[in-house]
Amino acid sequence: MTAAAPVIEARGLVKRYGSTTALDGADFTVGPGVTGLLGANGAGKTTVLGLVLGLHRATEGSVAVLGLDPASAGPEVRARVGYSPEHHTLPPDTRAHDLVRHIAEVHGLPYRDATSRASDALWQVGLGEERYRPIGTMSTGQRQRVKLAQAIVHDPALVLLDEPTDGLDPTQRDDMLALIRRIGTEFGIDIVLSSHLLEEVERICDAAVILADGRVVASGSISELTAGATGTVLVEVDEAADAVAAALRDRGATVTVDGTYLTVSLEGRTGDEVYDVVRDAVVVAGAGIRRLTSRTVTLEQVFLAVGT
Repeated sequence: MTAAAPVIEARGLVKRYGSTTALDGADFTVGPGVTGLLGANGAGKTTVLGLVLGLHRATEGSVAVLGLDPASAGPEVRARVGYSPEHHTLPPDTRAHDLVRHIAEVHGLPYRDATSRASDALWQVGLGEERYRPIGTMSTGQRQRVKLAQAIVHDPALVLLDEPTDGLDPTQRDDMLALIRRIGTEFGIDIVLSSHLLEEVERICDAAVILADGRVVASGSISELTAGATGTVLVEVDEAADAVAAALRDRGATVTVDGTYLTVSLEGRTGDEVYDVVRDAVVVAGAGIRRLTSRTVTLEQVFLAVGT
């Protein structure tokens, strides 16, 4: 078994607009699945998407998309990539089906195939019954679905979504996130989701690239990013928490106690090794274990830690 080829790979990526540096030596790799491109507004997310699409040229460094250089092979890249922009300026008098069909034709599909695929894409995003409505009569949530439909209509290998839940209420956001996750799993399309909302990235993404001030400050799978400190575990005991803590400290552990919960770490030890130490300490203290897990952190904690 060989590792899957990167979907996007950037090395030393710099992009300047006059005296403004939007990206400053960004290095990251996007693998298969659903990847969150996370950062505050102005962090460089939209610039990354523009470089991936070949709409801009990097000032320095390189980026490869599906094994191609978008700076020299832009049409080939865009033929295999779908894009849903952040803005909502869709033509209000155009029917949803006509817009999606047109985008399919732009990607090279013949008229008859484009017509059929437009209907299929709109059904897939939940707009089958509304596909012939003018876009201007649709709600914000429906317009977001139209943008998603035109991004997938040509069966791309990769879809770039720029703030796809912008303007949606909580129920609409939940529905949109579930739909994106379904597309990224059932349809076999790799997705890059650009967002400033940590919760939605943590909920549906397999991995994340975190940007701050034009630099990549963290990247990896969600499980890796939220794994917490190596060798740190959370213990819940049924009684004698202080006695357990004392036994652990005798064994060189750093322990904090909060009621029946103990956070235990041993420098230079793996989680499994800490489990063994905890087990022995609990036996010595005559207590019982209710829960023993590796300590995890939220993506928000990771973002705050690396973004400051």
